[in-house]
Amino acid sequence: MGKTDFRDSRNVYPAYEYLRLSVADTDKDGGRTSLHVGGWLRGDLGDKSARDRYADADVQYGYLSYQGARNNFQINAGRQFVAEGVATERLDGLYLRNDFAAGFSAAAFIGSPVVTEPSFKADDLLFGGRIVHSMPAYYSVGVSALKSFADSSRYREEEGIDLWLHPVKQLDITGRSSYNSLTNGWMEHAYAISCVPLDNLRLYGNLGNINYKDYFYRVTTSALSFTNRLIDPNEQVMTLGGGLAYTPVKNFTIAADYKHHNYEIAQGADYYGGKLSYSRPRSLAAGFSVYRMDGKVDKLKYWEYRVFASKTLGKTDLALDVIDLNYDSTLSMNNVRNALTVAVAASHEINESLKVGADIDYSRNPDFDNEVKGLVKLTYVFDSKRVAEGRAKSEK
Repeated sequence: MGKTDFRDSRNVYPAYEYLRLSVADTDKDGGRTSLHVGGWLRGDLGDKSARDRYADADVQYGYLSYQGARNNFQINAGRQFVAEGVATERLDGLYLRNDFAAGFSAAAFIGSPVVTEPSFKADDLLFGGRIVHSMPAYYSVGVSALKSFADSSRYREEEGIDLWLHPVKQLDITGRSSYNSLTNGWMEHAYAISCVPLDNLRLYGNLGNINYKDYFYRVTTSALSFTNRLIDPNEQVMTLGGGLAYTPVKNFTIAADYKHHNYEIAQGADYYGGKLSYSRPRSLAAGFSVYRMDGKVDKLKYWEYRVFASKTLGKTDLALDVIDLNYDSTLSMNNVRNALTVAVAASHEINESLKVGADIDYSRNPDFDNEVKGLVKLTYVFDSKRVAEGRAKSEK
């Protein structure tokens, strides 16, 4: 629910119904067949909230899956989310993966990309894959590629490499690079290193680069399109940062972070701050953080405050999260200096099969003077005992 006071003010009261369904059956040989379906239905009780219609619906995912007992074999058919190297896609199609000898594994996919905006033109056929070589204790290196067409014309052609290195117990290095063959430019480089020299101390660093004209060349939503003029294709950003997390006494952690952003157009900006948190597993977690973005332009000058807490009381879970962005100027925020979000959640396990819960989100931001969103959740696991027994047998 929300009300705006801007030029196209509306009173919007959308009511959503979400449904998620998963059914699984385990074979005698350990193979597992499952069906997963999720979607939503929306009805507007006030003004139209989207797409110029009072009611809408969408199937977020719906696929049939089979997982073999050996070699991590898996095949999915239907609407699904695929994440393999350069591919992070929601598509209607097929996905297949398997492990092979000598540490090799491979995955492939083909289908039609899911576009949620009816008037937005994107690709209509996409396919690709990823080949990985790994030694699970030390490293994993993958190469991947995807290609798509729109009306028989080349729409996307991307290649990439991703890696995870673990040369010694205390050190992890992860990273990825992706290349756009249609623009002949690198889309992204993103690499991170984590070192744990002591049991209570972790050091980390990261290096990244994004070229907007290559990264956003083809997208599946108008929000990221160059045509809306919110993203400048001539922009690019190089980031370099690091930090540490230290646990001086049991359950308390202090963290400090710094990252420098070097924008080609928006110029430089420094993001820095710290967080203090307390965590007692399966009982209580709480903390707060303060960060500062200090840049040259108005939209990169703000303070970021956050307070969060979660508590378990028997079979009841409670959670609170408050985030406030306080801008130095209102010029880039529709005359709003503070963007505030408050999220409250609660859930209770009635029995092994039935769980109820509710979320309430309140926000004040450049788009809404006041926005309140509520969600009531009812989760029922059919025949959970049989599913658990099936999984236990398959793991033997």
